[in-house]
Amino acid sequence: MGETRVDVTIRNPADPARCWEGEFLVDTGATNSVVPRRHLESIGLEPIGHRTYALADGSEYRAEIGAALIEFLGEWSASTVVFGPDDAEPLLGLTALESTGFKVDPVNESLQRAKLRL
Repeated sequence: MGETRVDVTIRNPADPARCWEGEFLVDTGATNSVVPRRHLESIGLEPIGHRTYALADGSEYRAEIGAALIEFLGEWSASTVVFGPDDAEPLLGLTALESTGFKVDPVNESLQRAKLRL
């Protein structure tokens, strides 16, 4: 099975001109998006708390989280981001996908617009 990747811009909600752009792996198994800490810090984002996540291998991972504006494919969302290790692969999680109205097309390895629901 292939991978779906998308270019994403992460913005500081307090100063949207401060942003970082990168290629993210779309991960529908991840609730929140993961961004390497160094990139979040470079745009002035600071952690606002912690959250514990279950990893695919069953172990738990406690991480700092923050709030960011996430933009991709012409849409944006305010969303929780995980401060990942500096060498972490950026991951676009399910919350950002759903709140912007996208779903994954696994056959074409792309994102498709889905109907938003209230």
